[in-house]
Amino acid sequence: MTETQKKTRLLRKTSKTFLWISFLLMVVSTIALYFYVRNLLQGEVEEELRSTEARVERSISKNNPIYQLPPMVEVKTVASLGMEKLKDTVIFDPSQNEMEEFRELTTFSAINGKNYRITVRALIVESEDILIAVIVSYLIIILLVFIFLFYLNKARNQRLWHPFFTNLEAMKGFSLASEKSIELLESDILEFSELNNEITTLTDKVRTDYKNLKQYTEDVSHEMQTPLAIIQAKIENIINGDHLNDMQFGQLTSIQKDIQRLTQMNKRLTLLTKIENQQFTNPELLDLNDIAKQRIDTFSEIYPSNIKVIERGRMHIKMDAYLADVLIDNLLSNALKHSVDQESISVEIGDQEFSVSNKGSQKLQNPEKLFSRFYRESDHKKSTGLGLAIVKKICDLYDFEQNYNFKNGKHIFKITNKNG
Repeated sequence: MTETQKKTRLLRKTSKTFLWISFLLMVVSTIALYFYVRNLLQGEVEEELRSTEARVERSISKNNPIYQLPPMVEVKTVASLGMEKLKDTVIFDPSQNEMEEFRELTTFSAINGKNYRITVRALIVESEDILIAVIVSYLIIILLVFIFLFYLNKARNQRLWHPFFTNLEAMKGFSLASEKSIELLESDILEFSELNNEITTLTDKVRTDYKNLKQYTEDVSHEMQTPLAIIQAKIENIINGDHLNDMQFGQLTSIQKDIQRLTQMNKRLTLLTKIENQQFTNPELLDLNDIAKQRIDTFSEIYPSNIKVIERGRMHIKMDAYLADVLIDNLLSNALKHSVDQESISVEIGDQEFSVSNKGSQKLQNPEKLFSRFYRESDHKKSTGLGLAIVKKICDLYDFEQNYNFKNGKHIFKITNKNG
């Protein structure tokens, strides 16, 4: 069996999608804003450098004193002109008494018959501070907007899906045995309204079909009991007569056993149907130790096999008293039916576990099919009939765990109360 996939709630799923999309957009937009503002500030710095360089050239061309302001502006005469350079550099700034990062523009110009190398620099620390301030401000604003939109979206989704969740809870509480139609919350959303109409139509039809099938099953079961009882009585009269030979007596006895088996099968099928339809609605707290002893006493009068009881604790269980008798009876009858050479049967009772074991020759080949109806291990072995299938249905009804194991030459059937 493949592992069941973990399920996620609808609102959590939509919120998770919103979170991931918002986070991705926030990261992408922040990176884009960073490079955009960075290029914008860098362009402003370069524009300032070229403006300063142009003013220096005009001042030199007018034969004004050469303007020098190291490290911001440096002008030197050179023998020949060179190529313009624009780069980042680190220079000691006397005013700050530390190394600072500058954007440097170096140009060469021929002015009034002389060649000049003009170097202008701009401190880029301020532009980086502006860039960081812009990014941080943007992140704070977008984070606040994101939080606001997240809770707004979550609250809106809760209101939007409220009819759906309310109707889902109503469907969980729907019972086939109830006479009332399922009550669904109306919604102004078209799809939810259509879903409500389909659910109402479907549940009404299912309830009607269930009632018809239940009535049919009860009628068939009831009607079969009378002719079976009549046939049984007539056969007994014939058997008790004086005009039967041995062959006729054997055939009638076989027919009588088949009728008894058919009667029991009819009762068990009816019981299965009632369990599946959840018609046992009166659970009570029971002491399984006492019930087991009572049922064992009854079996001891019928079967010659010895039934040993080992009490390791007292098992209190909440279930229908009749189904508790059926559960124990079926486990005991199955063990007695399939026991080897009339060996003794062991019954162990703990605080949360009840087990029945019988001697066996070998482990079953397909234990997963053991609780199926009329399961037969092979053509040469007896069918399990409906007994273990009824055991499984009772366990499913009360959320008990049924388990089979073969250990030390014994078939062990264990019932565990997971709700204890």
